[in-house]
Amino acid sequence: MVRVGDLLTIDDIRAAAALIDGRVLRTPTLPSPGLSALLGVPVTVKLELLQHTGSFKPRGAFAKILGLSAAERGAGVVGVSGGNHGIALAEVAGRLGVRATVVMPESAPPRSIETARAAGADVRLTQDMAAAFALMDELVQAGATLVHPFDDPAVVAGQGTVGLEFAEAAPDVTDVLVSVGGGGLISGVATAFRALVPGARVWGVETEGADAMSRALAAGGPVDVALTSLVTTLSAPRVSPLTYDHVAALVEDVVVVPDAEAVAGTITLAEQQKVWAEPAAGCLVAAARTVLERVGPGARLGLVICGGNATVADVARWSADLR
Repeated sequence: MVRVGDLLTIDDIRAAAALIDGRVLRTPTLPSPGLSALLGVPVTVKLELLQHTGSFKPRGAFAKILGLSAAERGAGVVGVSGGNHGIALAEVAGRLGVRATVVMPESAPPRSIETARAAGADVRLTQDMAAAFALMDELVQAGATLVHPFDDPAVVAGQGTVGLEFAEAAPDVTDVLVSVGGGGLISGVATAFRALVPGARVWGVETEGADAMSRALAAGGPVDVALTSLVTTLSAPRVSPLTYDHVAALVEDVVVVPDAEAVAGTITLAEQQKVWAEPAAGCLVAAARTVLERVGPGARLGLVICGGNATVADVARWSADLR
């Protein structure tokens, strides 16, 4: 695996793919007639919301836990999450017979909290995401084994298998849009596309108030941000040097969209792609228009539909609150 300060390679991602083979789904990569008509250019989607637990997160969780020693597994694992990493960590740890603790902010979707508990994890709730990261650090210092949602080369390599599959299935895309929370997914996806489709541009997408990566790029390195976005699954209070380095080196730019457009994008994906995504994926629709303004009408877009863990009630409430 990569050393500190190095970028991952396609070999790291291929090794992760071999490690998790048979434990995760090779999710569909499909042309999207509805989104293509809406945006006026060919659009291909990677439907990672159909993955086990409803998001891409089991890839990184499996890659990390399967690589742990017996002693590290025996100590139990801990992670912090705005929703999807917690669900995945609970489910993966349960399947592998490992004790798991998941720390979530109280603002995490109730369904995510309930699902992680139902999978057998000890779920600890905190006032906000910053407090959740602090409690996670305390539990690690007390002896638990950390499964970080993004600041770990093994996790990033696992998430990179999304990009490996996407690049192999759709090598003709010119611009790939990926949601950014802490940056693990986009770091892995960008690594895979740089190796396999070197001409493709990879774009990050964040929501206002969960824009840790775009602020890091502006500052020249990771900085703390105040989280105000309703999109908790993108709400990392700070990106890591690992993910910052990958994005700075491999990603074209990071587009930031309002919460309201992310929620509207969820509805658009339901209407045009016939999938029920969460706003962390819905934000890609608005960002796609921005990307097309910048690159022109000859683009062929690829969208990583990262997760679908939002209820109808969630989306209805968010829509009403943002009017």
